[in-house]
Amino acid sequence: MSLKVAVFTGTRAEYGLLYWLLSDLKASASFDLQLIVGAMHLSPEFGETWRQIEQDGFTIDAKVEMLLSSDTRVGVVKSVGLGAIGFADALDRLKPDLLVILGDRFEALSIAQAALLMSIPIAHLHGGEITEGAYDDAIRHAISKMAKLHFVATETYRKRVIQLGESPDRVHTVGALGLDHLRRTTVMDRASLSESLGFELSKPFLLVTYHPVTAEGEDSIEGFEALLLALDQFPSYQVILTYPNADNGGRTIIPRLEAYAAKDAERVLAIPSLGMKRYIAALTYASAVVGNSSSGIIEAPSFSVPTLNIGTRQKGRIAAESVFHCESTPNAIIQGLREVLSQRTADRCRSVSNPYGSGHASQSILHVLGTFDGNPHKTFHDVEFI
Repeated sequence: MSLKVAVFTGTRAEYGLLYWLLSDLKASASFDLQLIVGAMHLSPEFGETWRQIEQDGFTIDAKVEMLLSSDTRVGVVKSVGLGAIGFADALDRLKPDLLVILGDRFEALSIAQAALLMSIPIAHLHGGEITEGAYDDAIRHAISKMAKLHFVATETYRKRVIQLGESPDRVHTVGALGLDHLRRTTVMDRASLSESLGFELSKPFLLVTYHPVTAEGEDSIEGFEALLLALDQFPSYQVILTYPNADNGGRTIIPRLEAYAAKDAERVLAIPSLGMKRYIAALTYASAVVGNSSSGIIEAPSFSVPTLNIGTRQKGRIAAESVFHCESTPNAIIQGLREVLSQRTADRCRSVSNPYGSGHASQSILHVLGTFDGNPHKTFHDVEFI
């Protein structure tokens, strides 16, 4: 009898990471894939990316509307509550044997608490990581405590999850799931990427994503405006500028982003979502990844592409030598861009080692899931401190 595995996705980036795991679950006779889609995927404002999921050949078993048009802190809290109601109904109908959740966003917290209270075991991906500049940091650790199985990206993160009280035999180091694209995704050529975007990539370009900083101590709008001022100092580079996530403060960035692109439409492309295949191609051909997205730290090094990580959002995350960090001020970003665009950095990136693995995560996860007994119960594992 096949194991009913529900997988949740709420954002474009998360879906891109989950793609090969979803494909392998779907193809295996040992598993019955149930796909739960919600949040940003269903929003016209963020590109209605659920359509891409269906175009990729997946059946969506449940759609859960949860996002309010407000992105204030109160609005985000209310969205979590709406999600819990919708996820409870979806999980009750689907009755999965296991729920797979990736990462640390408020949408993931919403479905995790529903599954916990409904005694549905959770498998959590990318636990144990640190991102001090976002409240996602606390959400990630909270989901780890709700989860029965853990699939982490590095041995350091495995030790941290065990430190949280999780039994070592349930914490598995598999690498970063997004790196499976390195081995398994056919990259479209540059001309095809240009045609797909409707944007002529005639010059070297920067792939830019800037998300709100949800922890205290850094102003997201000031940081984004500083980034735009810095980009103006590099007119010989085109810019692909993707929309931020639906975190509180994200909707205040979008009109600024759109206005910046409108000023110079031949140089700057603003786009709600690239989709997985176009994002992989853009990452392949970009001169640098710029902003504060985790992709610049986790995936970009494997593509020999340098990253300029701005501000505190990703503070604490393990990073390869191709990742440079700077404060969120115009001068610091300008200096950082000069460094990542230098020939010295390009030479370094050719031989950089990515601490997040080599692209075999999906099959490693399936191997562990194949031995899961379905029991949601777990005990606290005490770590002996010297």
